[in-house]
Amino acid sequence: MDINKQKQRDMLEAFNVITAKGIKKDGGYEFLGIRAWQDFDGYTCWLSYKDLTVSLLFHGKYGFEYQDKDTLKAFLTKYQVWLFRSKK
Repeated sequence: MDINKQKQRDMLEAFNVITAKGIKKDGGYEFLGIRAWQDFDGYTCWLSYKDLTVSLLFHGKYGFEYQDKDTLKAFLTKYQVWLFRSKK
C-alpha cells in the first residue's frame, strides 16, 4: 500500500477518533491535546497540536504546517500510539 494513502487514512481515522471521543470546544473537538475541526461542508478538516496544523483535503491531499520539527515528531508519535490503542 502507498505510504501516503496509509498516512492519509490514519489522519482521517484520527480525526474521527477525536470527534467521537473528544470534548466539544470552540467549534471543534479536543482529545489528548490534539484538536480537530472542519469547514462548514466537511470537505476540509484540520488537526492541530501546539504549533502544528494538518490540513486534510477532500481529494486525498494533506499537508503539515509547523514551526518546530520536534512538534511534528511529538504529534506523529502521540497520534500513532493512541490510534493503535483505539483499534484494540
